[in-house]
Amino acid sequence: MAHICNAKGYKCLIIIPDTQSQEKIDLLRTLGAEVRTVPAVPYRDANNYVKLSGRLASEMENAIWANQFDNLANRRAHYETTGREIWEQTDGKIDAWVAATGTGGTYAGVAMFLKDQNPQVRCVVADPMGSGLYSYVKTGTITLEGSSITEGIGNSRITANMEGAPIDDAIQIDDPTAIKVVYQLLQKDGLFMGGSVGINVGAAVALAKQMGPGHTIVTVLCDGGSRYQSRLYNPQWLAEKGLA
Repeated sequence: MAHICNAKGYKCLIIIPDTQSQEKIDLLRTLGAEVRTVPAVPYRDANNYVKLSGRLASEMENAIWANQFDNLANRRAHYETTGREIWEQTDGKIDAWVAATGTGGTYAGVAMFLKDQNPQVRCVVADPMGSGLYSYVKTGTITLEGSSITEGIGNSRITANMEGAPIDDAIQIDDPTAIKVVYQLLQKDGLFMGGSVGINVGAAVALAKQMGPGHTIVTVLCDGGSRYQSRLYNPQWLAEKGLA
């Protein structure tokens, strides 16, 4: 969005929780966005960054609120593009789709497209600790347990993008597993990825073990590691979190 606004000459205001990495904030500012960090509070709080951004947009003249969590254009874009791309690149020979959700747009759009092509494709939510989606899938109730250093994924509510999305199962991945995965991707595959990719690939591996050999399982490498050099790739920071 910052890229597009910069190219079009629009002002771009980003409201972001203060728990996000400094690299993300610096990148957005480099791309021309105004970034305001706010305390990270639950969605039920009136000052949650999503609700706050909506209020600010309503108070500004000629402004559009992206509302990426509940704007169905989000999942529709992935239905029309990402899902189709996955189906075509696998020649329709896909057995499962697994991904974490933040807004829910990527997971839901792809899952809905794949199910429309073949109802037998398994669609599985990957979830970090501290998120309520795993418990929602397993029990029907959102319960938050633990915490995670990952950013931008997991949720304590069902967003509009996730409403009605097909979910066959959920897999919960803890931080030590995700960290092990991202370092394996870096050292063995030459892929410099962020923490959400550790959750995605970790869940894909777990699902592969469940399903057994001979299945095609797809996930998405949705986050680069350069945004987390001061955290995920900083041994001292990991040690302070008890994750070294």
